[in-house]
Amino acid sequence: MVRHLLSVADVTPKEITFLLDLADKVKKFPQRFHRSLYEKVLLTFFQMPSLRTEVSFDVAMFTMGGEVVDYHSETSPWAKGKESIEDVGRVVSCYVDAVMVRMHDHQELVKFARHCSVPVINGLTSFEHPCQVLSDMQTVREKLGRLKGLRLVYFGDGLNNVTHSLLLISALLGVHITVAAPLVKAYAPDPRVVAHARVLAKQYNTGAVIQVTDNPFLAAKGADIVYTDSWMSYRIPSEEKDKRMHDLQKFRVTQKIMRLAKKSAVFMHDLPAVRGMEVTADVIDGKQSIVFDQAENRLHMEKAVVLWLLGKC
Repeated sequence: MVRHLLSVADVTPKEITFLLDLADKVKKFPQRFHRSLYEKVLLTFFQMPSLRTEVSFDVAMFTMGGEVVDYHSETSPWAKGKESIEDVGRVVSCYVDAVMVRMHDHQELVKFARHCSVPVINGLTSFEHPCQVLSDMQTVREKLGRLKGLRLVYFGDGLNNVTHSLLLISALLGVHITVAAPLVKAYAPDPRVVAHARVLAKQYNTGAVIQVTDNPFLAAKGADIVYTDSWMSYRIPSEEKDKRMHDLQKFRVTQKIMRLAKKSAVFMHDLPAVRGMEVTADVIDGKQSIVFDQAENRLHMEKAVVLWLLGKC
């Protein structure tokens, strides 16, 4: 049966550890893999703008001997409603070895993958962003030396694809996670994801503690990892900006927040960032920030993901 990566919950703790180790190996010894994907083709389909996802997957394939076909929604009969998503899945499976999709609707991605006979990778939906958080965990382990037992605190808009994936991967790896966000439907993480994370932590006996709070200062105390994301992600209409800035202002990551965290704490942001909105410039550009290490590790982790799904590792 073909294997996909649509959600963090698609992988076990053992498989995540394998991917982390493989990504580290790819990063340290890139020449060992420079022909691993010779004559393999990845289709990348974009319904939303992209910098890191598009460039990193392209470079990952090229530097391992493979090829990429970049396909954008403005030229697609699928996006224009002239061809069913089921037919598109069957057709592209005839041409390429794997597909990476970046699209709004997570359920549409699931439907697409169901009709593909090649691996499908979630490059971002409005619900989850698995490649990002796999790269994040690689970066944390690299910087802090371990994952299990660490305390990660996410600040800001909790109804967010990255937040959801962080909740799930933390549960699987034994990372204690607190989401600090307004406890209203517009900003709190999806309760189904919170419940699923707790089930995963119990199922795999990882010991991860999953919490949601509207007290950012209490949440920040003793944190190992301070994480935030844009308050104006792709799904948010621009006319909501002023309201969101008002509602989320006390969840902005500032030096005050960082001083409450451990002295050894790192600051993370999956980018793009707006300095002065979700994070102050002195934090994101400060010594504790590892945001560009995160960005770099997207490349190495995505190499690992493609190698794993295509059985080339």
